[in-house]
Amino acid sequence: MTSYLLVPGFWIDASAWSAVADDLRSRGHDVTALDLGHDPAATARTRVDEILAALGDAGEPVVLVGHSGAGPVCAAVAEQARDRLAHLVFVDTGPPPDGVAQIDFSAPDAQAVTRATLAAHGALPMPSRAELDAAGSSTAGIPDAVFDDVRARSVAEPAGVVLTGAPRGTVDPSLPKTVVACSFTPADVRELIEAGVPGFAEMDGPEWRFVALPTGHWPMLSEPAGLAEVLDGLG
Repeated sequence: MTSYLLVPGFWIDASAWSAVADDLRSRGHDVTALDLGHDPAATARTRVDEILAALGDAGEPVVLVGHSGAGPVCAAVAEQARDRLAHLVFVDTGPPPDGVAQIDFSAPDAQAVTRATLAAHGALPMPSRAELDAAGSSTAGIPDAVFDDVRARSVAEPAGVVLTGAPRGTVDPSLPKTVVACSFTPADVRELIEAGVPGFAEMDGPEWRFVALPTGHWPMLSEPAGLAEVLDGLG
């Protein structure tokens, strides 16, 4: 039996993990899917603190799984709570350099649109399906009814979470780390590592593993059985 803590990315809540969590539980594992708070004053550091609190102090080390925007904060958590983790998993995401915010991964024109939205609303609502696809966050494979339900329950992401980076610590090479590559391939990552691109160079250690799960950017919605199979194999 393995314990998993599943952390959603931007906008979505713990229920997005339901199919994956149910599958893992049917295999005899203990699974917690985390609901992140949406305090308007929240920052990336707030997210780190929320995950640290969810890890608690007791029990066996867990497999920490972060999707998309949760990947960077899970990387920071791992550097503060190494003793509580057995494995760190990035689902279609990765660890950014220290101080790099989520918005920094967007092209300048997309950043300008995001900043204008934040200025107008004070938070970032979940984009439409077409907008997500256009921005590179592929929704391929998600049934329309599932996507519509997830978006209807979505919560706007606080500006501070979008605009700030999670403070990084010291990377521990003894912690196994896996990237589940969905909307990109392991070969894509290898090219970026070899090119020395910031945020990928640290993935060159022997503790890193790359697993292909070809689908869109939201595999817990488009390929939940496949994602559960991958996670089960890491326990």
